[in-house]
Amino acid sequence: MMKILFVSNLFPDSTDPVRGRINATLLRQLSKKAEVRVVGLRPSLPFVGKDFDRLQPCPEDEILKPVYRTVIYVPKIGSRVNHRLLAKRAAVTLHRVQKDFDYDVILCSWLYPDVCGVARLLKNLHVPMVGISQGTDAHQYLNNKFRRKLIVRTLNRIGGAITRSKDLATRLARAGVKEEKLHPIYNGVDTEIFRTADQANERRELKLPEDRKIILYVGNFLSIKNPLLLVRAHAELVKQNPDSPPLLVMIGAGELRGEIENAATPSHFNLVGQKNSAEVAKYMQAADLLCIPSDNEGVPNVAFEAMACGLPIVATRVGGIPEVVAEDFLGALVEGRAQTDLMNAIDDHLQSPRDRARIADHARQFSWDRTTDAYLNVLQQTL
Repeated sequence: MMKILFVSNLFPDSTDPVRGRINATLLRQLSKKAEVRVVGLRPSLPFVGKDFDRLQPCPEDEILKPVYRTVIYVPKIGSRVNHRLLAKRAAVTLHRVQKDFDYDVILCSWLYPDVCGVARLLKNLHVPMVGISQGTDAHQYLNNKFRRKLIVRTLNRIGGAITRSKDLATRLARAGVKEEKLHPIYNGVDTEIFRTADQANERRELKLPEDRKIILYVGNFLSIKNPLLLVRAHAELVKQNPDSPPLLVMIGAGELRGEIENAATPSHFNLVGQKNSAEVAKYMQAADLLCIPSDNEGVPNVAFEAMACGLPIVATRVGGIPEVVAEDFLGALVEGRAQTDLMNAIDDHLQSPRDRARIADHARQFSWDRTTDAYLNVLQQTL
């Protein structure tokens, strides 16, 4: 059985259970067909940063036996050294894990500094590696001349890179990564958690109104996710529908929370904080529509999760989203960032409900079995 070591800053712990949630899910699925261990990296400022080495895993991730390692990260001005700092701090941990768990291959997520840093250690570890591009690590970092050059050079000399969308593979190929090194693989979705359910029952359980349309947002409150576009479009929609205003429910956290609260329409807005997968599924089952207003994306896993719950999607036409929201019955894509266009697309879908059973049936193709088999195939080719 193949032995895989996963290394990344995007892996949860008991104090931050939503960090890299999808990676943890992927690894638990892979562990059904391979032996998997984890090194969770935690970036910290030099001299004044935190010591993360004593972090503990979430209960569901204990089977992966994760160990955590603090690595030094210098923001803004550290582009030329952060991957080197990471390699220096991570080397001892990766060698120590290798003594107890003689891994065959490293799977490393987040192109810079994680993939670029760990790649510096491969010669001494004597194992191959495959990287994973999440989305933002390609969208933003390819615009930085030094990081782009380093990412391209690294991916061309390691086993390759799995990308979470075809669009990410195209971007990396244009930057100079050899096409044979790039492997687009969509994430899977847990259909035991994300599935159709009785909408009225879920609303009663969540104490949500049964007589109103509900728009759902699930994601970080960061500029690249552009949640303020949705909040402002919703405010206009409320003004235009004073007799039947829709309710906006937002799941997540982040630096824009204050601005979101200031821009929102209080009596028609519900900010519920961060939620685990089972809780997110319930909100999806209760809602009428999921909105993804991002400026950039790979293919966000909430899209697959929403479809598995039979929930239509209105999203901006960015990144890999058009690859999966490709037919009218699944939802609508909005060009540009015009608030009015987003509002109109949302209103159209609220007024003309989609066939939830058909959407959920379509989502069955995005199974974790299919995803994990594709990952194992790439890793086996690397070996």
